[in-house]
Amino acid sequence: MLLQEIQHQFKQSKEQFNEDFCLRIHRSLSWLQQAEQAQQAQDFDSQFIFLWIAFNAAYAKDLGAGIRSVDKGLFVQFIYRICHLDQQHHIYDSVWNTFSGSIRIILNNKFTFQQFWDYHNGLITETEWLESFERNKQKALNALSQKDTPEILVAVFNHLYTLRNQIIHGGATFNSTVNRSQLKDACTILFTIIPEMLQVMLNHPNDKTWGKPFYPVVKS
Repeated sequence: MLLQEIQHQFKQSKEQFNEDFCLRIHRSLSWLQQAEQAQQAQDFDSQFIFLWIAFNAAYAKDLGAGIRSVDKGLFVQFIYRICHLDQQHHIYDSVWNTFSGSIRIILNNKFTFQQFWDYHNGLITETEWLESFERNKQKALNALSQKDTPEILVAVFNHLYTLRNQIIHGGATFNSTVNRSQLKDACTILFTIIPEMLQVMLNHPNDKTWGKPFYPVVKS
């Protein structure tokens, strides 16, 4: 399994990496291990949370003010860089050969589209959310037709970010039947894509994109 391969590669090579990079990979792997245990227990809520934390550990930097917009901007930058460095095309193959069906389902799901909830919370009109949904679907269709991997991944992660907010901010019931299908698809995709992202990082440990973790280890 890829996760075990990455753990082994990291263990064998970590003496060659700088401290900040080691901390990123170590933290991300620790949460992926928890996600694996949750997967075995078929606890999709916990698995998704652990997977998202593993993703955060890989890319997160100083968020500063306006956390939501800055955070999303950081993971968009991260995804584009990862795809650029994916010289072995593992992420490309996963997106187009393994998960293309699941990805299409997620991108067509209004319940993981933030503007749908903005409308139901009275922040925008029904016309505004419907027009936004159609624009995003058309943009995704264009990216699908061109096999634009980073653009598709960004679109997918934007949907998953809404799912993340629903769960983390108490907007969903634990083990609810309402969101099971999108949660299962999300976990399956993330549990493959995130280890592949870490693999790319391990192959390019000195890339400046990774930067310094926002919460370094501080010894008292």
